Amino acid sequence: MKQFLIVICCLVTFAATAQNKDEQQIKKMLAAQVTEWNKGNIEGYMKGYWDNDSLLFIGSKGPRYGYKETLEKYKLSYPDTAHMGKLTSTILSMQKLSADYYFILGSWALECSVGNVSGSYTLLLRKIKGVWVIVCDHSS
Repeated sequence: MKQFLIVICCLVTFAATAQNKDEQQIKKMLAAQVTEWNKGNIEGYMKGYWDNDSLLFIGSKGPRYGYKETLEKYKLSYPDTAHMGKLTSTILSMQKLSADYYFILGSWALECSVGNVSGSYTLLLRKIKGVWVIVCDHSS
């Protein structure tokens, strides 16, 4: 019985460590996005997104598909650092859906010389080839 409990404890510890590693990787990627945004580097910010035509971004104008389309929309909406401002992002919750998917709820704020804005986001992240990327972003 004692050996059985030790095995169960080891399995639970292993599972928790794996989840913590995934969550740490996700937080690191999201923090890197904020860093790149605040440097005025939209291309660097976009490295957190899935570079695929099936990327889904949902904003105030409705859904938009594709990495290239999303990148171009960001560039049109934020043509310079005055419009990009300083981004802050806060993760409110992280929910593991499966070994390869996480659901993130958060809030964001931009302090800009052209006016401050803020809102909320939900992200669906997928682990592809060992790397966590955003496959769906709903920001408002």
